[in-house]
Amino acid sequence: MGKTNSMIPKTFKEVIDLGDGREISIETGKLAKQAHGSVVVQSGKCMLLCTVVSNYKQSDVDFLPLTVDYREKFAAAGRYPGGFFKREARPSDGEVLTMRLVDRVLRPLFPKDYHAETQVMIQLMSHDDEVMPDAMAGLAASAAIQLSDFPFECAISEARVGRINGEFIINPTREQLKESDIDMMIGASADSVMMVEGEMKEISEEEMTEAIKFAHEAIKVQCAAQIKLAEAFGKKEVREYEPEREDEDLAKKVYDLTYDKVYAIAKAGSAKHERSAAFDAIKEEIKETFSEEELEDFGDLVSKYFYKAEKEAIRNLTLEEGLRLDGRKTDEIRPIWCEIDYLPSVHGSSIFTRGETQALATVTLGTSREANQIDMPSYEGEETFYLHYNFPPFSTGEARPIRGTSRREVGHGNLAQRALKGMIPEDCPYTVRVVSEVLESNGSSSMATVCSGTMALMDAGVQLKKPVSGIAMGLISDADSGKYAVLSDILGDEDHLGDMDFKVTGTADGITACQMDIKVKGLSYEILVKALMQAKDGRLHILEKLTDTIAAPNADVKSYAPKIVTKIIPGEYIGAVIGSGGKVIQELQKETNTTIVINEDPDTEEGIVEILGTGQEGIDAVIAKIDALMFKPEVGSVYEVKVIKMLDFGAVVEYVEAPGNEVLLHVSELAWERTENVSDVVNMGDVFDVKYFGLDPRTRKEKVSRKALLPKPEGYVERPPRNDRGNRRNNDRRGGNRDRKPRRD
Repeated sequence: MGKTNSMIPKTFKEVIDLGDGREISIETGKLAKQAHGSVVVQSGKCMLLCTVVSNYKQSDVDFLPLTVDYREKFAAAGRYPGGFFKREARPSDGEVLTMRLVDRVLRPLFPKDYHAETQVMIQLMSHDDEVMPDAMAGLAASAAIQLSDFPFECAISEARVGRINGEFIINPTREQLKESDIDMMIGASADSVMMVEGEMKEISEEEMTEAIKFAHEAIKVQCAAQIKLAEAFGKKEVREYEPEREDEDLAKKVYDLTYDKVYAIAKAGSAKHERSAAFDAIKEEIKETFSEEELEDFGDLVSKYFYKAEKEAIRNLTLEEGLRLDGRKTDEIRPIWCEIDYLPSVHGSSIFTRGETQALATVTLGTSREANQIDMPSYEGEETFYLHYNFPPFSTGEARPIRGTSRREVGHGNLAQRALKGMIPEDCPYTVRVVSEVLESNGSSSMATVCSGTMALMDAGVQLKKPVSGIAMGLISDADSGKYAVLSDILGDEDHLGDMDFKVTGTADGITACQMDIKVKGLSYEILVKALMQAKDGRLHILEKLTDTIAAPNADVKSYAPKIVTKIIPGEYIGAVIGSGGKVIQELQKETNTTIVINEDPDTEEGIVEILGTGQEGIDAVIAKIDALMFKPEVGSVYEVKVIKMLDFGAVVEYVEAPGNEVLLHVSELAWERTENVSDVVNMGDVFDVKYFGLDPRTRKEKVSRKALLPKPEGYVERPPRNDRGNRRNNDRRGGNRDRKPRRD
């Protein structure tokens, strides 16, 4: 039965104008009504369904168990998932990166004492090639939360900003991004910027700030639309939940016992493990002032108030005296040492150590066959440069289970990859894989990865356009006093206690990537610019350390690393190089100890042949074989040949300049004189010249002649040509034509 009008649910909708005829609509009331909040966000044919649910019972944990899940359904693009089961499975790296972008903006806006299991699910239900769905994921998540009863501070949104020919654009298409020199995602509320991440083509700090401002103006409009939708739908009252237990008297007692001792240890400027041990000792001393019964009753509060006092002491040390946990000044970089070519058998390697953070990077060179294949409903393609980041537990002195690649590892690796990829030359013939192994960590191992990756690439002989360095910065501010301190090269502890954590990478000429999480409301652009300029000074200092270690890329790859040569061939010869069933290319790879990959250029239909090998002789042999397979003799030209086979009716010869290309030299073309035996004129291995006549019209086979290059003997009489039956025309044994007898039936 068809549905009646009475069955159609009432829907509510708001439309956001992006300019250029583009819109984003937010709709609710039709789908997923049992979720605590649900919206469909649409732009063009792209549709995202976002649902949010949060349990009404608090979890027995001291943090917010928030899960943000973003998935792209293959049906949205009219495609089947890969694999045997034809079903969406684990999220791709692209989906994980979108999850992280949304999570980083949402999480700080829940109350610190809200610990209910909360789940945000965003699904791409319909895809549009002209719309990048990840730019709308943050908007969808916040809009759904606005329709719920969650305790959530304010509406937020995220937007991508690009710049083409000096003009900023919101949520550009993938094609527009190819022309853009900026690709940044900004997350913000109407009042404050909270998250920035992206890549740039060596832009200045001021240009980056202008891009953030431009995106923020668009986000303000998106936040207003969410609020308007929630009011029309009927904004729910915020749910009540059981807050964390508080005890003001206990808090004051712990503060008085903690603050001065922590301040003194922090001011002493010690190493990470020594400092941690000292702080733990203070905490144990404080616990000893309470009985076992008291600790059993409110021991969790003692720990909570201790960390609160510890944080305040460390922050005040920096704000009041300009000193930090390890004794450095606010703009001081930790000691750095670097080394290249550390691993004897890899294609390129380096170690970068800054204070108590260390990254060992390796580079592997390969053909297009090793490219990283990206297969998502919203994008299909491949990466010929990619970077993987590994963060084992021993790097922080911990022992914990290893369960696959974490979202953090995916995110940090992506940041380092974006920092470096713009410096890989367009004509680099290799697929390049960088792997960063973090061996020690106390502050920004992702930036150490950028630095070690730069040196490893240069050590491998990859002709980087410019070296790239990176630095992690922090901010400590006090709204009441107006004091603030920008911290260069932050420690792990400073990351947790600070108001901003931002990482900036770049060359000597500009920024190539950034990642920023701002934890303080209403951060002024004046402070942001100052922080970026201080980061520039730190980047250039670190860059100098890198170039002191290796000033320029090695001129060539290492002797044991594969060399790659690319050769373009006409499309008609691709089959000849591959051979029937791949026989020619397989035998050639085996004989020359090389790897050969052939791709067809869809635009020119030419074949792109990649030859990878450690020995130049093998590469040269492959090139010679390909040239031989493509050899086409020209009519009337003279070629040097070599006898490779003797037959009764002639000799098989091979073109010297094109080994493997053979042709029959008929006995009648050996010499002007009558030749009874081929061996009377030539022998195996003889080398001489022949003239090429093209296809013989009588035999339809290629014809070459040795005698055509020899002088005719004196008195030589040309023998008349034969007719189709082999008889001499007009000159048989009787000296004339004979009437043929009539054929009998």
